[in-house]
Amino acid sequence: MLGGVSFPPASDLSLTLQDRNGLPLRTTRAGDGSRTTWLSLDEMDPQLIQAFVALEDRRFYGHHGIDPRAVARALVQDLRHGRVVSGASTITMQLARLLHPAGHGIGAKLSQSLWALRLEAHLTKQQILEQYLNRVPLGQGAVGVAAAASLYFNASAGELSLGQVALLAGLASAPLVDNPWSSADRARARRSVALSRMVALGFADREAASRAATEPLTAGHGQSSFLAPHFTSAVLQWLGDSVQPTPDSRLPTPDARRTSLDLSLQTELESEVRHTVSLLHDEEVAEAAAVVLDNATGEILAWVGSPDFWADSAGQVDMVVSPRQPGSALKPFLYALAFDRGYTAASILPDIPRTYRTSMGPYQPRNYDRHFHGPVRARDALASSFNVPAVELTDRLGAGGLLRVLHDAGFRSLTGGADQYGLGLALGNGDVTLLEMANGYRALANGGVWRPVRWEADGRSDGRTDGPHFVSRGAALLVLDVLSDPVARIPGFGPDTPFDFPFPVAVKTGTSHHFTDNWAVGVTAGFTVAVWVGNFTGRPMRRISGVTGAGPLLHRAVMAVARRYQPGALPSPAEAGAVRVKVCRLSGLRAGADCPGTDEWFLPGTEPEGDCDWHAGGGVHWPAAYASWAAKDGRTDGQTDGHSEADRQSVSPSVRLAILSPQDGDHYEIPPGVDRRYATIALSAAATADDQPVRWLVDGSAISGSRWPLQSGTHRIRAVGASGRMAEVRVQVR
Repeated sequence: MLGGVSFPPASDLSLTLQDRNGLPLRTTRAGDGSRTTWLSLDEMDPQLIQAFVALEDRRFYGHHGIDPRAVARALVQDLRHGRVVSGASTITMQLARLLHPAGHGIGAKLSQSLWALRLEAHLTKQQILEQYLNRVPLGQGAVGVAAAASLYFNASAGELSLGQVALLAGLASAPLVDNPWSSADRARARRSVALSRMVALGFADREAASRAATEPLTAGHGQSSFLAPHFTSAVLQWLGDSVQPTPDSRLPTPDARRTSLDLSLQTELESEVRHTVSLLHDEEVAEAAAVVLDNATGEILAWVGSPDFWADSAGQVDMVVSPRQPGSALKPFLYALAFDRGYTAASILPDIPRTYRTSMGPYQPRNYDRHFHGPVRARDALASSFNVPAVELTDRLGAGGLLRVLHDAGFRSLTGGADQYGLGLALGNGDVTLLEMANGYRALANGGVWRPVRWEADGRSDGRTDGPHFVSRGAALLVLDVLSDPVARIPGFGPDTPFDFPFPVAVKTGTSHHFTDNWAVGVTAGFTVAVWVGNFTGRPMRRISGVTGAGPLLHRAVMAVARRYQPGALPSPAEAGAVRVKVCRLSGLRAGADCPGTDEWFLPGTEPEGDCDWHAGGGVHWPAAYASWAAKDGRTDGQTDGHSEADRQSVSPSVRLAILSPQDGDHYEIPPGVDRRYATIALSAAATADDQPVRWLVDGSAISGSRWPLQSGTHRIRAVGASGRMAEVRVQVR
C-alpha cells in the first residue's frame, strides 16, 4: 500500500537455469521481475530519470496523469492515417498499464486513463517515477532499470554514462525488438532519438550527446553466471515473458530448471568455433556456429550461435536459429523420397549436360567440380554430392513432393511454394536453420520419424518410435548407409577428407551459392552434430566449400561429443528388411561373370530382376537408352560447358559411339541481336578408344572443333568414329 494505492508485491524468487549436471548457466528473476532490494529514485542516476522523461513524457511534471496536448496530437495523427499510430500514453498511464493490464482498444485506454488520474491523486511525481522505473520491461526479460543496467552494462543504475541512460530509455517503447541483443541497428537508432530529445530539453549538450552516440551498445561479458548465452536466451524465450533474466548469480535461487545442455561440451565447442574462425580468417570467414542433439531424446547437448556473443557488432546473431541457404545439405531428403518411389542406391542416374525449361528460363545445373561424370549410381551421386543427378531426380519426382517431405521433416522455415523454389530446391535455394537441419538428420537416424527437440534434461525417450514417418524407415536407413560410405564419397571429394572417423558417421555437406554459407552434418547412432561456417552479412568466402570450411569443424565437434557420449553403430538397412545383392558397378543390374561387381542394399521388392548384359563378351555395350538422357545444350553465349572434350569422352572407357549433345529432335532458337559467332551449341559424343577422334558432319559438311554455329532450318548432325561407326541426330533451329 502506497498513498492509499495497493501495488502488486515484488517477487523475491529467482530462477536458475542449470546444465544437465546441475552447473549454473544463468540466473533469472521470476514473477514481475523486480529486484530483491528495491532501487529508490535517489539511488538512480539523475540523467537516467531525465532520459526517460525526455523520451516517454516530456511534460510529465506539468500534467495530472493525462497530457491533453499529446492526446490532441495523437487524435490528429490517428485521423490522418485512418488507424491508431500514436497512443499519447504518459508515464503515469504506462505505470497504470503495468499494474493493471487491460489489453488494447478504446476501453483499455479509458481504463488506463482513469487509473492514471487515481495514481496522480494519491502519489507524488517522484513515487510514480520510482514505481515506473522499477517495473518497466527493457528487453531480454529485464524488468526495471536496475536489472537492465546490470544485464546490458554490468553496471549499477546509479552510475551510468549518457549513452547508457539514452539506450535504456530508448528500449521502453518496444523492448523486444529494440534491445541491442535483438537488433543493434534499432537499438542504436532509438538511442540517437533519446539523445536528441535530451539535447532539445536541455538535459545534455550537443558535444556530450555526440560522444555518447559513439559509445558501445553493451559492455563485454563480465559475469560468470551468464553461460551458453544463445541457448539460455532461447530457453527464456520458450519459457515466456514470465521469466525475467538478470546476470547476478548472487541472488537467491529457490527454483532451478535443469536444462539438457552439457556445459563441458558447450565450452569445448565454443572454443572450436572460435578456433575455426581464426584459422579461416584469411579466407574471409568471420563467423561459425554448431548444435548437438541426442538422437533418442532430442535433448540439446550444445548450442553455439556465434564465436563471441559479446561482440558489439553482431555477436547476438544466433546462427543456430537464423535461416540461411543450406546448399547440398538437403539432398539426402530427396534421395530418401526417391527410394520410397522405387529408386535404389544402384539406380543409374545421368550426370551429363542438360538444359531444363523452367518458368524462370533455361536452367543448366552444374556440379561443384564443373565436370560431368556420365552415368552414375545413386549411391555415388548422393555420397559425392553431384548436383546434376539431384536436379534430374527433382524433375522426375516433382519439387512439390520434395517440399512436402522437407516440411514433414521439420523444415518450417521453407515458407515459399514449390513454384518459388523449383528444381533448385534439392540444391538448397531455400533458407533453413541449423537447428532444423540437425533435427531433420536426427529424424533420419530415428527411421524417418520427426520429433521436436528438448531443452530440459530427463534422459528419457518420448517413446514415439511408431509415429508418422516423412519417409519410410528403410529409405531413411539406406540414406544413412550411403552417407557413411567413404568409398562412394571418393568420386566427389577424393580419398582424403575430414570425414574419416574411428566409428560410423553419416556425413553430408552443403555450400550455398557464391560461397556465402558452409554446412556440414554428422549423424551417429547416438547423436547428431550440425555446424555452419560463413558470414552473418552474407559476404562470400574465398571458395571455401563445405568440406574445407565446415568439414574440419564438424570433425572436431563429432570427436568432442564422442568423448562424452557413445556414438554407437548406425542402424543397418537390414533392420528394415533390406537385402544385399551383388550388382554391376556400371549398370546397377545383377552382376554377370564379366561385370565389375559390388554389393548393394535393396529395400524389399526393389531388387534388380535381370542380369547385366552390358559386359557380355568383353568390353562395354552401352544401351541405346543412354542416348535419351543426353542434354539439350542450347547455350548461345559462346561459353564452355564447364568440362573439356576429354571429360566428355571419359564418361565411360569403352562405350559404343553415341551422340550426347545435341539430342535427336532438339529445337533451338537464335536470340535476336546476338552475334552469330556466339550463337553456338556443343557437339559431344561418347566413344570407345577405337572411335577416337570423332569427326562431325552437319548436313554432310565437315565441322572443325566441338561447337557448331546455329543456322536456321532442319539439320542432320552426324558423328563419325575412327572405326567407321556413325551416330546421327536431327535438330531444328529458328
